[in-house]
Amino acid sequence: MASDQQIARERIDILHERAKQAARGDEQDRAREYVRRARRIAERNRLSLPADFDRFTCDACDAYLLPGRNARVRTREGHVVVTCSCGAQARYRYSGPGGN
Repeated sequence: MASDQQIARERIDILHERAKQAARGDEQDRAREYVRRARRIAERNRLSLPADFDRFTCDACDAYLLPGRNARVRTREGHVVVTCSCGAQARYRYSGPGGN
């Protein structure tokens, strides 16, 4: 029988796919609701969100980020800066040319 955490992970993955599809179909409110629901499930089950899901969501407004539509992505020396259309910024380190 599946554990509660395994069921929660599967549900988060499903919500991630639905949020991506809704954002691509210009249904930003629906995508936002899927992101909120996935975060709530993760909190209740003490799980962390998958890295790809976490990096493509805005912490401030819960929008699913699509570079070029509602997010701007810039590379700087040693990190990537993702700016949401609401103005919130997230920085992620990387090691590459000029990085650590």
